[in-house]
Amino acid sequence: MRWGDNGAVVTTEVIVWGTPRAKAVLATTIVGSGMAMLDSTIVNVALPRIGEELGASVAGLQWILDGYLLSLAALILVAGSLGDRYGRRRMFTFGVLWFGAASLLCGLAPTTELLVAARILQGVGGALLTPGSLAILQSTFAREDRSRAIGSWSGLGGIASAVGPLAGGLLVQAGSWRLAFLINVPIAVVCVWMARRFVPESRDETLTGHPNILSSAVGAVGLAGVTGALVEAPARGLDPLVVGAGAVGVAGLVAFGVLQVRGHKPLVPPSLFANRTFVLANALTFLMYAALGGVLVLVILQLQTSLHYSPTAAGLAGLPITVIMLVLSARSGRLAQRVGPRVQLVVGPLLVGTGMLLLRNAEPGATYLTGVLPGITVFGLGLATVVAPVTATVLAAAPDRYAGVASGVNNAVARTGSLVAVAALPAVAGLTGKGYADPVVMTAGWQKALLVCAAAAAVGGLLALGTDNGVLNEVAPEDRPQGPPADCHSCGVEGPPTHVRLAR
Repeated sequence: MRWGDNGAVVTTEVIVWGTPRAKAVLATTIVGSGMAMLDSTIVNVALPRIGEELGASVAGLQWILDGYLLSLAALILVAGSLGDRYGRRRMFTFGVLWFGAASLLCGLAPTTELLVAARILQGVGGALLTPGSLAILQSTFAREDRSRAIGSWSGLGGIASAVGPLAGGLLVQAGSWRLAFLINVPIAVVCVWMARRFVPESRDETLTGHPNILSSAVGAVGLAGVTGALVEAPARGLDPLVVGAGAVGVAGLVAFGVLQVRGHKPLVPPSLFANRTFVLANALTFLMYAALGGVLVLVILQLQTSLHYSPTAAGLAGLPITVIMLVLSARSGRLAQRVGPRVQLVVGPLLVGTGMLLLRNAEPGATYLTGVLPGITVFGLGLATVVAPVTATVLAAAPDRYAGVASGVNNAVARTGSLVAVAALPAVAGLTGKGYADPVVMTAGWQKALLVCAAAAAVGGLLALGTDNGVLNEVAPEDRPQGPPADCHSCGVEGPPTHVRLAR
């Protein structure tokens, strides 16, 4: 056990890297979060077949992606607080079950509209399990092992994202796009069993009352309004519905911010944003995931539409990313722990942007070796350089008692970046209606989109120059162990508190 503030006992155990229990806990979090990552990239490969079978336009395909991202981004903050209150393992397990059930509905959906509805439900499950996986690592591993654990989680979880296109291609070609969703059902069953068997429970025993559902609802309305306006504007123009949705969305986001600053129980404690490194690392996360969200969707469409790759070949095209993430991500996390994360936070996004520029050569008539491989390789090197350090930096910049909410903020920022990119980038690139099926239109849009995404990644790297290079090795005074309460004579102190208090 560990003693938290005011003598509250946090029922968790310290896990040391390299032990069988550590490997089992790490594997469980990777299977759960990796399932969500795998699904998002598998769906990208399946989009052309989904559009063909269901007769979906570009807007329909955007909603299939953004329906999931919308509920994920909107609920991920309150989901993190639910884990801190009611048990991180419990909410993680519930999220995995929900995700598996929603995936079954996705696989059975007969129309675009029902598929979008099922994807929204799937995002709810993703919101419950994603911050839980990181919070479990942050609250159960010893402080000196956390960066290494997060690095392994990022690397192996990132591999799930990279393997997704290949797995999706094989599933789509072997059977149907529906298998891209149905594959999650057995994975979810295995993950629930692992969580119940291996993962210790942890929570903040001092939290009382209910989490701030109002803030989450207002944030969801804000994101939904802005997303709807961005997706529908290219086809509908500035009609009253689009303008109204945009206005409601902006008002909702402003109200969400006011509630966080002035509300009694904010989802995000304003004190977190007093830390410059926390703010800059999250800004980098937003820009990086906006760039990634746009490119990872369009690259599959470009390869299949303009270069005439089969779904399997399009998936195989990203294999170098898988290899690079497998080999380098954990090492990247250890390097950041040893020398500080700043250099990697700057260099990684610049490499990602360079890879995107090189991918502009992936046009009709180009070979894989000259048009695709150079960009994919540099892109993968950039991801391996930045993903683990930026995640570890965000969590380390926040006090340990805010582990769950810090993880939720970072995940919400990442998903919102992808959400905005998927909603806005096709219009910016000139892809509307069923233009994604025309190689000429698709290639022109693809090359324009890459310029926008490369610029976003580069700006993120420049922002990282202002981060604290020693953040991974610092212990805030308020997080230093204070010892057990005076009436305890036998309980040991094993380290800083790991519970999360959202409001006092």
